[in-house]
Amino acid sequence: MASIESISPLRHPAPDIADIAAAPWKSILEKSMFHLRDLPGHLMAAGDVLDAVTDYFPMRINPYVLGLIDTPDGPIGRQLLPRAEELDDLDREGDPLAEEHQSPAPQIIHRYPGRVVFLVSNQCAVHCRFCMRKRRVADGRQVPKESIDQGIDYIRNHPQVNEVVLSGGDPLMRSDAQLVRILEILRGIPHVRLLRIHTRMPVVLPQRITPALAGELSRCHPLYLNLHCNHPAEITPEVASACRLLADGGIPLGSQTVLLKGVNDDARVLQDLFEALLQIRVRPYYLHQLDRVPGTAHFRVPVERSLGLLRELRGRLSGMGMPHLMLDLPGGGGKVAIGEASVVDRGEDFWKIRNWQGQIYDYPVRQ
Repeated sequence: MASIESISPLRHPAPDIADIAAAPWKSILEKSMFHLRDLPGHLMAAGDVLDAVTDYFPMRINPYVLGLIDTPDGPIGRQLLPRAEELDDLDREGDPLAEEHQSPAPQIIHRYPGRVVFLVSNQCAVHCRFCMRKRRVADGRQVPKESIDQGIDYIRNHPQVNEVVLSGGDPLMRSDAQLVRILEILRGIPHVRLLRIHTRMPVVLPQRITPALAGELSRCHPLYLNLHCNHPAEITPEVASACRLLADGGIPLGSQTVLLKGVNDDARVLQDLFEALLQIRVRPYYLHQLDRVPGTAHFRVPVERSLGLLRELRGRLSGMGMPHLMLDLPGGGGKVAIGEASVVDRGEDFWKIRNWQGQIYDYPVRQ
């Protein structure tokens, strides 16, 4: 496997930003591409079908990550460029995990007794075509301060909540001041003992991680950060530098990876990814079975294949690099580490899965 330093950060630099590596993150973000016609010729696709795709879920690609896309069928192109296959399963439930049903206050998902997910942003630096919260991100409008404050009030008034996970969208789409304000208020609530940030920003716009931001975050301990990374080609010197700033600030780093057909459903690719993450002080945490949201059927990896990939990795990969294989049960059953202990029965169309409460859920396994 190539060392991090040997990976070229930008194979196709955007012509309108002379030095992407040194540009302020907001300047890069402002030049994001939302229309197929804005793409370079070798990536451009036209036609009414793709226009219909982006009408349903808009495209967003910033110049930094654009430079990592070799072809539409490459591992990063498949994640970010619209494809006609997205129209094949739009009849699916837009919120299969019942997050809205488990939202007792604005921006709050309260599924587990002591933990809430706090959706502090509806925006992302890129639009991943497999996004599990398309229903929120597609709108493009940021979460207003009033909704943030209502979410904080809910947490303050529920003393059983001891852990808060900042998610979105991407929490790091908020300004330093806005993000630090949220963290400081939460840190001041006596019963909140643990804070987490879930973000894709260090991978798709690493310029967002500045010494100033890392310094501010380091004052909010205990604070953990999980980044979303799906392929070793995403780990560039810029990503390594961003993670170094965070780790040097004492912030433990983990990763979440989504299994995606044609992107990373290969044991060698996953091994390279997890080993590269360990090199930059990020411990692989979750390997997710794809959530069954509309427009994602072409990305799905069968559960049996996912279990096989983990079997292939065992013995080849350091135990430090072995993530938990997770699936999120439809209907709000929550996350389950998939394995022999959680699989109750394997049917042709559905597997019966035991969740953390001992309840049995049907999980669809057919493509």
